[in-house]
Amino acid sequence: MLEIVNLHATVGDREILKGLTLSVKAGEVAAIMGPNGAGKSTLAHVLAGREGYTVTQGSVLFDGQDLLALEPHERAAAGLFLGFQYPVEIPGVSNLLFLRTAMNAQRKLRGEAEISGADFMKRVREEAAVLGLDLEMLKRGVNVGFSGGEKKRNEAFQLGMLMPKFALLDETDSGLDIDALRIVSEGINRFRGPTRAVLLITHYQRLLDHVRPDVVHVLRGGRIIETGGPELALRLEAEGYEGLAA
Repeated sequence: MLEIVNLHATVGDREILKGLTLSVKAGEVAAIMGPNGAGKSTLAHVLAGREGYTVTQGSVLFDGQDLLALEPHERAAAGLFLGFQYPVEIPGVSNLLFLRTAMNAQRKLRGEAEISGADFMKRVREEAAVLGLDLEMLKRGVNVGFSGGEKKRNEAFQLGMLMPKFALLDETDSGLDIDALRIVSEGINRFRGPTRAVLLITHYQRLLDHVRPDVVHVLRGGRIIETGGPELALRLEAEGYEGLAA
């Protein structure tokens, strides 16, 4: 589903990604781990098309399309979802309005009919119940007044509502307490399926205790330097990154 080959990317005049190659198959949950400054969040921003991140070499195919040729909104409509490490607040725009507008914009680009108000609210109630979100909270501005854990649960809610093909989750476990981690993990596990894929960017094994990955990649120095199964994450938790070549 996602095929990255020899990707080089810069931020300003600094090269961060230095020949990264990575493949994620449909139905797969892949985890990326690595030390601070390795390029994990840069990879997420490049894939999402964030301004200020420049690809200088390499290719990215997403579901057979040249992802780098698409604008950010076109990437979202194609089925790419980015969960932010630090979700932003959008005062004055309610969560429900934001989400319904996003859903219908994506449907329009795909040539689909808009979702009706009744169908939208039915799905809202179902997803909110699973994630323990109060409907009154969802009427407030996007993430406004939310705790760190509530912001991450809100992103899991958005994931469940949009149901993209590919979820790119950048340190979605950051700032979560034990209960919130369990709830968000349940949302991710509900999303899993044979036609969808997940790329988890994380520092810690604790998320992977709840969302068991099919494969674990180690990113260091702007490249993938090692790949293995879930046992690789356990080894990193015990030994750290110092024993791995940069």
